[in-house]
Amino acid sequence: MKIGFFSEAGYEGKVPRNHPNMRTDVAWVCALDAYHCPLPMIEKLPDNSFDVGVMIIPKKREHLVYYPLLEHYRRVCKKVTVMQESYYNYWQDSSITEQVWYFNFLVEMDLIFCHNDIDLKYYAGLTNVRTELLPTVMITDNVLPRNEWGDGVIIGGNWVKDYGGFDSFQVGLEITDNPDDITAITTGRMKSEENDLFKHLPWMYWSEWINVLSQYHVGVQLGTAAAGTFNLNCSFHGIPCIAYSNSNTQRILHPHTTVELGDIEKAKYIARELKDDDFYKLCMETTQERYEKYYSEKVFVEHFHKVVNSL
Repeated sequence: MKIGFFSEAGYEGKVPRNHPNMRTDVAWVCALDAYHCPLPMIEKLPDNSFDVGVMIIPKKREHLVYYPLLEHYRRVCKKVTVMQESYYNYWQDSSITEQVWYFNFLVEMDLIFCHNDIDLKYYAGLTNVRTELLPTVMITDNVLPRNEWGDGVIIGGNWVKDYGGFDSFQVGLEITDNPDDITAITTGRMKSEENDLFKHLPWMYWSEWINVLSQYHVGVQLGTAAAGTFNLNCSFHGIPCIAYSNSNTQRILHPHTTVELGDIEKAKYIARELKDDDFYKLCMETTQERYEKYYSEKVFVEHFHKVVNSL
């Protein structure tokens, strides 16, 4: 089966397994031995180049509104699908023109791929198009699982509403009362004032990030549910992660440290419980077992082919 991925990323072709920046969208292409085409190059592809296409519409879509993207997409792919970008209603922050264009694009798809169970219900109800999960996946050929245990807390987002960094920081203080033991990742929406409050990791390639992450003791990510890569990365290393249940990677992989949306009280309780060695060990072993059972690369590939073969 010939699989084509289409996104705003600038590279063309297949992804080698030693790619240094194996973030989620790149890992999908690699795991499926797919071919990636930048969106501006789709018009140059011959008819029926792929059996199935997976398109990731960029957050900024103004330049696509009057471009015949759908016509080219259906021309080069026998079956067309679209992958959710960010959390389920992020696109509604766009202009009305872009919202209408995006909706009209969605309803023309053979299938909509989503991150989480909650997203499936949203897009199916909104569009009446079939929805299926496209789980986050990791390519771990060159990654060493955690073999050293640090004491630090790693926060999976900055102090903005969507990432919930403020909430995560407050929960982190239940594990350690020293702000110097709490570190956050850096995103494009990080506020400059954060630097005066606690430590941050600089932006880095995925291959470096996944190794740096292995040195932390607990992860906290109380933000909106999207791809769930932070929760998944923690699981691979056996790092307990405290987060909300609306993220599939959290709910499935970290059952003992999952709370309902907004339940900071329980999140703080779990944070304190993780100081107990027996509870920590239970969380660590459970998430490692579930990673292999539900989120290994083999499981992902089998799931994808089962879905697209049914189109």
